[in-house]
Formats: sequence, C-alpha cells, structure tokens
Amino acid sequence: MTCESDHFRPLRQTIACFLSLLAFCIGAQLYGQVAAPVRADVDQPAEVPLGKEWVRMTRDQRGRPVALEVAIVRYVPADRVGQRTHNEWVDLVGAVHIGDLGYYQQLNQRFRQYDAVLYELVAPKGTVVQQGQGTSNTNPLGALQNGMKAMLEIEHQLEQVDYTQPNFVHADLSPDEFLQSMENLDESFLQLYFRMIGQAVAEQSQQAARGESTDLDIFAALLSKDRPRKLKIALAKQFESMESMLVAFAGPDGSTLITERNKRALEALRQQQAAGKKKLAIFYGAGHLTDMHEQLVEQFGLKPAKIEWLEAWDLRKK
Repeated sequence: MTCESDHFRPLRQTIACFLSLLAFCIGAQLYGQVAAPVRADVDQPAEVPLGKEWVRMTRDQRGRPVALEVAIVRYVPADRVGQRTHNEWVDLVGAVHIGDLGYYQQLNQRFRQYDAVLYELVAPKGTVVQQGQGTSNTNPLGALQNGMKAMLEIEHQLEQVDYTQPNFVHADLSPDEFLQSMENLDESFLQLYFRMIGQAVAEQSQQAARGESTDLDIFAALLSKDRPRKLKIALAKQFESMESMLVAFAGPDGSTLITERNKRALEALRQQQAAGKKKLAIFYGAGHLTDMHEQLVEQFGLKPAKIEWLEAWDLRKK
C-alpha cells in the first residue's frame, strides 16, 4: 500500500496543483464571464469582518459538506450604518463563473432590483452577451471552464446570467486596454501564469502544514462513483482560500488582472452615481472583491452594513 501510494503521489500532486490553479483562474479569470439565500446578518458583528470573506464552504453538524456559498455585501454611507432602511447603496455581488442553475436564477431575479449592475467582461465596447452564448473552446480559459462544467455537472455563468437587461453596464477593460495595461506594467501572460502557479503551490504547502491533503481528496474523487460531487467538494476547499491566493495580484503594486480592472469598475461606479443612480451592484469574480471593499471604504466613504450568502454549489449527498 505504501509503495502504491508513493507511486501515485506525483500524479495526485499534479492534479491537485492543477485544480488549485483552476480555482484561482475561475475566481479571477482574465475574461471574466465567466439558490436561495441561506442567511443574512444585518448590522451585526460577524466572526469575520464584513468585506473580508467572500467564499465559504458550509458543513452540517456532523462535519459533512453542505454547500459552497458566495457573499453579497451591502455598502452604505458611513454615517447611515445601523439604520433599518436605506435608499442608497452599493452591493458587491461575488461571482463564481461555474455554478448550479439555481444560483444563476436567483442572481437574475435579484439583478432586476438595481438601478444599474456593473459587470466584468474583458471584451470590446458594445459587446452584447446573449443568454446561452457560453464561452468558446478556442479561448484556453474558456475551454478549461467548459471542461469543468461538464465534469462537475454544473452551469456556466455566461450561459445563464441575462446580460441583455437594460440596467446592465459593462465595467471592465477591453482586450486592447488589457494588453496595453500589461505593457505599461511590464507584465506578460507568462509572468501571470507563473505567479498563479506560485500562489497555488504556496497554498498547497499551507494546507499540508495544517495536515490537509487536497491531492488525496482529488485522486479519491476521480475514482469515486460520486465523482462530480466529490470533485466539487475538493475544488470548493480551494475556493475557500482564494482570497489569500490573490493578495499578490491586488493593491497599489498589483496587476492588470485585479488592480487595473478594479479601477475601471470603480470608475464606472462613479459615473453611475453622478448620473443619479442610487441602488447599484458590482458583479465581479469573488477574488476581486477584497480589494474593491478597501476602495469603497477609503475612496467612497462607504461601510459594509450587511452580508448575505447565496448557495452556488450544492455539495449534499443525493
């Protein structure tokens, strides 16, 4: 048994590293698009300060995985935190780019309630995303997502979110702007790739130090009759640590991948506020939102008032 385990260890570790990297890419992908509420904590302290946690895996009383959940955090003017009602707010709506159908149906319903929904999509100005369009396999990241969609038996955000709604506002770089930003920052796709790999390997090391073994979880999932659910659980564990993996890509010395795209989204937010819009949402990959939280607090004078969690992946045993 020991010999067999040692024989398969390189394969398990390679697969684990790949899924760590994939979780990273899905959470903060280059081309962005890319469930009923569980509970809401209104104006009350949470175990983790509001705006610091965007993805979590919940468990039942016996420790069994229940769901992967994504946060929606509401921000209001700092002097109005604690009021029961608000007529002006910004919601940071975390996105995972592949998820259960119910998750996207719930988002579509919620998005109708906003004056404007600012969304991510590295695409030329004027691009219209038709519902059901999906992502082409000619885009390597799109091919990865489509493969994971099939393997995990879940849906793709581009296919299920209705981007044709009149309140949807593109709030991201165009491909040309993205490439120009990379050139200005002396970045390359190869550098970004190796930074992603480095963050994924570092996260694996931290998991090993905690006595966790993601590579064994993934290897066992691949051999399981319940493979889609088991793989979702293994990948959900990677999503939980995504924020720490993205630290190196955010902040003043960050990258085009996070920092520069977030700047564009917040420019769009200022424009919508200047146009008199009061109820606003920023719909971006969860990996972008810790940096956005800091900017909303520091630049816009807002503070988080409440958090709500949406179930993105059902991890329950059928």
